[in-house]
Amino acid sequence: MNLRNVAIIAHVDHGKTTLVDQLFRQSGTFRDNQRVEERAMDSNDLEKERGITILAKCTSVEWHGTHINIVDTPGHADFGAEVERILSMVDGVILLVDSAEGPMPQTKFVTGKALSLGLKPIVVVNKIDRPDARPAEVLDEVFELFLNLEADDEQLDFPVLYASGRAGYAGELDTVRDGDLNPLFQKIVDHVPAPALDPAGEFKMLATLLSRDSFLGRILTGRIESGTLNVNDPIRAVDVSGKTVEDGRVSKLFAFQGLERVPVESAKAGDIVAIAGLMKATVSNTIGTPQNTEPLHAREIDPPTLSMTFAVNDSPFAGKDGDKVQSRVIRERLEREAEGNVAIRISETPGGEAFEVAGRGELQLGVVIETLRREGFELSISRPRVLFRDGPNGREEPYETVVIDVDDEFAGTVVEKMAMRKAEMTDMRPSGGGKTRITFSAPSRGLIGYHGEFLSDTRGTGIMNRLFEKYGPYKGPITGRQNGVLISMETGAAVAYSLNMLEERGVLFISPGDDLYEGMVIGENAKPQDLEVNPLKSKQLTNFRASGKDEGIRLTPPRRMTLEQAIAYIQDDELVEVTPKVVRIRKRHLDPHERKRQSRKAEAA
Repeated sequence: MNLRNVAIIAHVDHGKTTLVDQLFRQSGTFRDNQRVEERAMDSNDLEKERGITILAKCTSVEWHGTHINIVDTPGHADFGAEVERILSMVDGVILLVDSAEGPMPQTKFVTGKALSLGLKPIVVVNKIDRPDARPAEVLDEVFELFLNLEADDEQLDFPVLYASGRAGYAGELDTVRDGDLNPLFQKIVDHVPAPALDPAGEFKMLATLLSRDSFLGRILTGRIESGTLNVNDPIRAVDVSGKTVEDGRVSKLFAFQGLERVPVESAKAGDIVAIAGLMKATVSNTIGTPQNTEPLHAREIDPPTLSMTFAVNDSPFAGKDGDKVQSRVIRERLEREAEGNVAIRISETPGGEAFEVAGRGELQLGVVIETLRREGFELSISRPRVLFRDGPNGREEPYETVVIDVDDEFAGTVVEKMAMRKAEMTDMRPSGGGKTRITFSAPSRGLIGYHGEFLSDTRGTGIMNRLFEKYGPYKGPITGRQNGVLISMETGAAVAYSLNMLEERGVLFISPGDDLYEGMVIGENAKPQDLEVNPLKSKQLTNFRASGKDEGIRLTPPRRMTLEQAIAYIQDDELVEVTPKVVRIRKRHLDPHERKRQSRKAEAA
């Protein structure tokens, strides 16, 4: 069979999507005169802005008569559930490793998943043209990683290529600096086995990805494991226990050509296809003939470790920016999100006005919130909480492996700050060029809100990578934010004269003219206590004007927080108000008397 199914796996930012772009160009998928955006596979707005892959995507190229289906996978640990499901669709993986950074935490995560499925990897040492490339050491590190992950002899005998995805060349020697990607195409054809599946058997397919189309409804993507499927065939979806989810017909069948989904009349075992026509079937359901009751094995997904409360926006400015503010609309949208994204769990809180959303990490939940606000939703978001569980020796909490690359001069500060957050250092080594690589095992709870502080401590030069490690013993209380906040005691537009007076109290988050309300957080206090202030007070005008008093007020630029920074910053008694236009921080109870009552209750408890 002239067909190959392969996934590209790598740590975030090691060049997967850029390499796929070049594979398209050199296989003739794009015409010579066709204008194509850089990183064409990152099609979603958030992916383009952040420069990361969030959703796994299927695509294909034709090379010398062989049809190669390529799956581009996310490189960030928060989107690991996508990677785990995708690997069940392919027969081989291309492991991409940066020639300077070497294997990183996410490399270990995705490679471990691939090796445990018995997939044989092709190792590509990418960015070989970097001035700080160290290909020989990186290859040794990859081999060491494979040994640690208990790869078998066949997997350890992996082929290696050296490449520059951006420049579009690959070769067998680390001295390669020109050419094309034909050596990589050849390795895929020679090394990745064709799907060994039975086209004559009964039709079966495991749904791996779910997307929506405004005309066709639900579209389920997966690889046909056996048999042949035609348009209009009757089909049945069953869940992991074999219970019928629904019966239906194939209204449309799509294959992948380049970046396009193209309609086809039929497909056979080994093909990766997308099916329209079912209304309820979802990810991990088995789709087969109407007689089928035997589900295909669906991989277990690692459990969520972090949760946030998504509530209706009840601030005085609710409904000003967005048109989706009711809890019913929020519930429907979150349920739809959970259908396609199996790594998140939604549950309703008592009263039905708020929803507990659990996921893999702050980035993953931040992307969900950002997607909702762009669709016109208004929400109140709580501080992230880790999900504890009961273990054999009592309460357990999630731990993460944290790998930090930092300039030597900042290493001491980072070690000190991580120790305060109950992290244990497991490795520390120089990584060349005046940098140190430090590895920690840290409770996830201690890392909430640390990233902004880490960037300040390392003057923006530090790089932190995190990966879920295990559930371990509860580490006890961890100190949180050291400073209190400045809280507005009035509602109205901020006045420059008043903000000028407040600057000496701490760091402001607002500018003159910003709309404020009572109970809104407008800055960080220089002291540990919260302080209520009046940012609306204007200058008392008199008939006597002293010369030199009225020149223009110059304010320090405010600290503007992104959505993720705001979520990481808040404490338990605060919320982030998210609307399509603004992100505000507020106290959970806007009335100062209610706040005092609640804090007294908390102290008594």
